Amino acid sequence: MDREEAETILSEAGGAADAEFPLLEAAIACAVHEDPVRDPATARELASRGVERLSERLKRESPEEAIAETMAGDLGLGGDLFTLEDPDNADILSVAAKRRGLAVTVGLFYLHAARKCGLTLQGVDFPGHFLLRIETEEGPLALDPFSEGRVVLPSELTRRALHAGLTPNVADRLDRLMAPVSDRAVLLRLQNICFATATNAGDFARAERAALRRALLDPLDHRPWLDVAAAREGQGALAGALEALQRATALDGGAALAARAARERVRLRLN
Repeated sequence: MDREEAETILSEAGGAADAEFPLLEAAIACAVHEDPVRDPATARELASRGVERLSERLKRESPEEAIAETMAGDLGLGGDLFTLEDPDNADILSVAAKRRGLAVTVGLFYLHAARKCGLTLQGVDFPGHFLLRIETEEGPLALDPFSEGRVVLPSELTRRALHAGLTPNVADRLDRLMAPVSDRAVLLRLQNICFATATNAGDFARAERAALRRALLDPLDHRPWLDVAAAREGQGALAGALEALQRATALDGGAALAARAARERVRLRLN
């Protein structure tokens, strides 16, 4: 798979309904788009092994125990405690190789295996730290893929929410703290992390690729094109930045004042 083929896969994923979103293949396409000189086989094999092991464990263990033991025990997946800022932690191919990464990257393997085994597992866009929500006979539970899939108690969710800056009246609302998001939103969160990390490092070419992937995955949202424009401007590619701003304005129906202001600023720099 080369970068052009990866963009085709991401475009097709962007047009898919949420219920049919190809999470694993889209995540692999994101990784290949970033660095095409790699073989996706390792990630696919690890994901397949996760499905097999989870299927076996579900015959004798509860869903929350089975998926945690499968991912953390059998596959050895967990959070990277020592080099958290490493860009590879947001890359599914790198994580498949080293078995360590960000919570959201590791969580991709949880979500894939759960889907294949009929479990109701969804991502939770928790502030500051990605979590998973699993439906059990006793009700929904929060799992932390960064910490070997352990259950996060409601009191801990509230404490984390307060630490992240949420107000007490929101931090006590478990229904809001554990609100599930789509697989598309999970992968978009990961690409947002890639964009922020690259931008902070001044790597605007990498930031542009991350923003472009968001634009392909969510083709009706104008905001990724604003980030594409900013990354191109950071590289001095003003004509490309202007083109991206025009696309953002078109998608937003011309209502985005920021897009129009930025477009005018870049246009003046071109003259």
